[in-house]
Amino acid sequence: MYIYKAAVLGAGIMGAEIAQVITYSGLPVILKDVNDEAVQKGIAKVRKIYQERVDKGKMTSTEMEQKLALISGATDFKDFGDVDIVIEAVPEDMKIKQKVFQELEKACPETTIFATNTSALSITEMASATKKPDKVIGMHFFNPAHKMKLVEVIPGLTTSQETVEDVVAFTESLRKIAVRVQECAGFLVNRLLMPYLNEAVLAVQEGAATAKEIDDALLAFGMPMGPFALADMLGLDTAERVAQILYNAYGPRMAPAQLLTEVVKAKRFGTKTGAGFYNYEKESDDTLNNLIEKVQKQTGVKGTTFSVDRLISLLINEAVICLQENVSSAGDIDIAMMAGTGFPQDKGGPLHYADQIGLDTVLSTLEKYAKELGFRFWPAPMLKRMVAGGILGVKTKRGFFNY
Repeated sequence: MYIYKAAVLGAGIMGAEIAQVITYSGLPVILKDVNDEAVQKGIAKVRKIYQERVDKGKMTSTEMEQKLALISGATDFKDFGDVDIVIEAVPEDMKIKQKVFQELEKACPETTIFATNTSALSITEMASATKKPDKVIGMHFFNPAHKMKLVEVIPGLTTSQETVEDVVAFTESLRKIAVRVQECAGFLVNRLLMPYLNEAVLAVQEGAATAKEIDDALLAFGMPMGPFALADMLGLDTAERVAQILYNAYGPRMAPAQLLTEVVKAKRFGTKTGAGFYNYEKESDDTLNNLIEKVQKQTGVKGTTFSVDRLISLLINEAVICLQENVSSAGDIDIAMMAGTGFPQDKGGPLHYADQIGLDTVLSTLEKYAKELGFRFWPAPMLKRMVAGGILGVKTKRGFFNY
């Protein structure tokens, strides 16, 4: 099915940016929210994105106005009668999302695809509230949506193959990279990113290094941002919520660092509140150090060691677990991590990087940390099998990829 007209529900930052991406591809879009003030704020955000392009000489004022003419605001569903796809970007609450889809069913044609921009909630559960679960799919954009190239396309258990193909084609028409991901908690990128971010927090919690030292080390590794600068930008309240979803799904190996919970309890959500792991308003601030001291007293764990391997080995291990569960292909896992998190391109994504350094090296690193720091480092069975079988990566010409 070709998509001629789209709608976005929720005119917040993500919703507005998704609407801008759609208009940039030349398609008309309705941007809906509960009141006109929210809608106008969203449209202003779209205008700001285009104005930045004009200021940089990437488009003319006339072209900007032509693109802006493709967006219309709405506070009800009366103009949804000819919409081919609706992407919801409302708050991350299952009941709210299900209610929204039920309301949409009354206003949209039967053929309309219902896509959700959820970062972690179950597509299948969301679809169960509708009369056409075959038309419900995950379409997870990354923040900022107008710059990030990756979109995870996540079918639920009831999503039809036709819907998947239509959404992949639509995603590509938006000049985005579509990576198909089997439904699981956290999908692909968040599922790999969260253990990495959480381990960084544990390292600070245990006094292994400071947030700045860890960020500097990961920048030197080639990441575009350190884990703490990234977490502060994403929002620590959001990170903690995703961490809880993953913990509920996968158990103790995904247990959130106590320090993350304490920082969120202290209402330090990152850049949006002026303080998170960094303080963006004051030069000196003892709050974080006091929280670290408090957690160390409660856990009795301090003085562990930090290295880049401590974070990267966990990320690689989760990538292997996702591969053995058929969450995505090896190639798509690497593409998703490069496009979605900025994993260094010269390293080729976590699985290519594992092949480069040797799967036996990865395994011994994980085993060492499993002894020192706990079972969250327990190596993936697939990794153990590959090493036992002499499949070690580049040096044996065969690993996750062939060389």
